[in-house]
Amino acid sequence: MTTPYPFSAVVGLDDLRQALLLTAVSPAVGGVLVRGEKGTAKSTVVRALAALLPSIDVVAGCRFACDPAVPDPSCPDGPHPAGGAADSRRAPLVELPVGATEDRVVGTLDIHRALADGTKAYEPGLLAAAHRGALYVDEVNLLPDHLVDLLLDAAAMGRAHVERDGVSVKHAARFLLVGTMNPEEGEPRPQLVDRFGLVVNVAAPREAALRAEVVRRRLAYEADPDGFAVRWAADEAALSARIVAARALLPSVTLPDAELDRIARICIAYAVDGMRADIVVARAAIALAAWAGRTVVTGDDVRDAARLALPHRRRRDPLDPPGADEEKLEEALNEAGADPEPPAGPADDSDDSDGPEDGGPGGGGGPGGGPSGGPAGGPDGAGSPPPSSTSPPSSRNGSAETGTPPPGNGKERQAAQPAPVGAAFRPKAFTVTGRGEGAHAGRRSPAFARRGRVVGARTPVGRRGFAAHLPATLRAAAGRGSRTVEAVDLREAVHVGREANLVLFVVDASGSMAARQRMRTVKTAVLSLLRDAYQRRDRIGMITFRGGEATTVLPPTSSHEVGVARLAELRTGGRTPLAAGLRSAATVIAAERRRDPRRRPLLVVVTDGRATSGPDPLTVTPALTGTSAVVVDCESGPVRLGLARRLAGALAADWMPLDHLSASAISMRTA
Repeated sequence: MTTPYPFSAVVGLDDLRQALLLTAVSPAVGGVLVRGEKGTAKSTVVRALAALLPSIDVVAGCRFACDPAVPDPSCPDGPHPAGGAADSRRAPLVELPVGATEDRVVGTLDIHRALADGTKAYEPGLLAAAHRGALYVDEVNLLPDHLVDLLLDAAAMGRAHVERDGVSVKHAARFLLVGTMNPEEGEPRPQLVDRFGLVVNVAAPREAALRAEVVRRRLAYEADPDGFAVRWAADEAALSARIVAARALLPSVTLPDAELDRIARICIAYAVDGMRADIVVARAAIALAAWAGRTVVTGDDVRDAARLALPHRRRRDPLDPPGADEEKLEEALNEAGADPEPPAGPADDSDDSDGPEDGGPGGGGGPGGGPSGGPAGGPDGAGSPPPSSTSPPSSRNGSAETGTPPPGNGKERQAAQPAPVGAAFRPKAFTVTGRGEGAHAGRRSPAFARRGRVVGARTPVGRRGFAAHLPATLRAAAGRGSRTVEAVDLREAVHVGREANLVLFVVDASGSMAARQRMRTVKTAVLSLLRDAYQRRDRIGMITFRGGEATTVLPPTSSHEVGVARLAELRTGGRTPLAAGLRSAATVIAAERRRDPRRRPLLVVVTDGRATSGPDPLTVTPALTGTSAVVVDCESGPVRLGLARRLAGALAADWMPLDHLSASAISMRTA
């Protein structure tokens, strides 16, 4: 459908609409990250914002959208004289696909013009196209590391700097960064999350009336998109005009010293890292005042801005559970005196006086509501009451796998309770030898990649924007006896970088591991390996075995924080079905190879090697032939049987005593 869903027709999602409109008023706030479950209209609402962004004036013929009043002196299409010919165009909303190449994002040498005209022509990328508009990244948590690095650089400097293929180009790249993601698929890098000024969590409505209205409006839109848009055209125009008015008022808004001091005390009480939080809260509070038509920031503005700008800035560990710590934020707001002073006279619980006319941010015309004052319409199940900070209660008295009380006497039940996890350390960096195909950018194992050390050249395979290997290209032309380079002579540089792998943990949770201090040490080691996998952008999975069976407690996923949660709940007790654990690992790896043949697995077996239940584990090892593995030996005590080392030999794996895990990197062997 070419007609976008109207922004003002979205049902609920008040926080999301408020955050998007505030950043439209003041792009300096730093953009919005939208976190929510599938089917909550995240992408639809973001795309609808494009229709509200005011038009911009650009230098006529400039591919980099230079402002004619203040043209960029380093514009590749410049220099432009100030006050020259200008065109008016809609502010762009550029979508950055997760699978985009680096050349497509930053631009590169135009090979065709270089061959035809003999000139170094620069072909702009998506960062140039998004200048003075919005850059939208759907599934931003799945963005490859090298693209994340590019976004971080551009967001920090407001410029894109390209040094490649004999081209050196700098151009302005200031844009509103908007990202959407499903937390079930894993968290983005903390550095990227910190670059978003505001973070909003969305969820589908739980009220039947709201859900019915969502469906009603969605069906009406699908039946007649143009007619549906016409019904909301007046509300859209009112929102767009209000953004223009708020932008014009923005330079006149003042932030009193008392409110600035309040912001500092809130950030201190909330224990945020760095100074970016203070700056973002201040900018968002100023934008809220401008949106409300006021020239002075109030305590309410600071409080509302802090709710959007602070929750994602307090995580101390990248594997801590994500999301807002609402109670802590409330404590910080109250401790800093962010609550507005109670009005004199009788209390009035009604807030209905803040409507579109008075510009109150909580009214129907504010950032959180449509100008019409009624509920606004969402396309795919879009409503968003504030998400609850609590999760449904779960059983903590029984088995992590079954939720039933563990059998046995009191001593056995005590042994089955989860042992605590200690502080993580930096483990050895296990890598798979050989070179992968580089299909999954990461930081673990060597692989052919889009960037990295140049190791050779090859004929390009039907795509533009590759990095040319100039010496090999010249040699190819000379081999034809020609003094000019033609398209047939082009050679692509072959790079070797790093890739991400599937790291599958197989953890012994049997009675032989039940000593509380011993299991604490094991859990700490696995936590350290999980954090290492997170930093190297790996997928992870976890299998535990105890009693009479093995359980896949965590199927392969990118949600590393879920792995940490499963580890914390891990209980011990019972016999040791080591063969069952290895057999389950072979099944999981085989399934993943069918699903994604290019992702290489790394098996990490954490055990003392004892097998007191089921067949001999050495009879199962042939099923894991060809899988790189490491055996972390948990055996302790003065008398050691060496069973884990024997298992490592059968798996052709590296053997690592548990107390030697934190040291320098080693390499894995492959079959």
